[in-house]
Amino acid sequence: MRIGAIEAGGTKFVLGIGNEMGEILERVSIPTEEPNITMKRVIEYFKGKEIEALGIGCFGPIDPKKDSKTYGYITTTPKLKWNNYNILGELKKYFDIPISFDTDVNGAALGELTWGNAQGLKSSLYITIGTGIGAGAVAEGNMVHGLLHPEMGHIMVKRHKKDNYIGKCPYHRDCLEGLAAGPAIEERWGKKGHELPKNHEAWEMEAYYLAQALVNFILILSPEKIIMGGGVMKQDWLFPMIREEVKKQLNKYINKKRF
Repeated sequence: MRIGAIEAGGTKFVLGIGNEMGEILERVSIPTEEPNITMKRVIEYFKGKEIEALGIGCFGPIDPKKDSKTYGYITTTPKLKWNNYNILGELKKYFDIPISFDTDVNGAALGELTWGNAQGLKSSLYITIGTGIGAGAVAEGNMVHGLLHPEMGHIMVKRHKKDNYIGKCPYHRDCLEGLAAGPAIEERWGKKGHELPKNHEAWEMEAYYLAQALVNFILILSPEKIIMGGGVMKQDWLFPMIREEVKKQLNKYINKKRF
């Protein structure tokens, strides 16, 4: 079975074709521009590829409720040109096949559960730290949904004592995404994350914010494993810094060997 896949991200769209065994047959990446430009390229890519189903993992917030009038829409996204855009409806104009729609991070969490680092677990969490911050959760073997879907990137966090930065999020300013996503790092320090040296004070601050978020998720969801991805996490020295900060903030309250 030929299955089309769209990872709709804030910086780029990754388009691909695979099968039910998880094999990737082909893939391309295109920049995320205005909807009319980006979606034209998406449709052109899949035309004539004889796909039998299509899955969309999309940046949010989105409306994933099938009984909703705005099912398939990107809703109040900080990517303002995509506000209230009917991405699912646009694709259905051209492809009369089954189409599934969820957040990009839920798609990643499902992928990790099915073929990746969360195989065999009943609970896990995938979090990406890049252009934005988002997370998808699995509980008792099922994806977590609710009124819409979790928006863990916009939780409120305590400020680092040295941080006077106002915050980048246009909705909340100093939520987790507003303080710790890639654009916040760049605006605060005047350079992109990959341009900052390993010993820069930015990383101690970044570890503080991300660990604070993980502690909240551990206490609320109790995942067996947390998987971190996204462009910011390509600075691999962050992983041990975050781990130590998580242990510090939990303060032995969760007494499991994993920590």
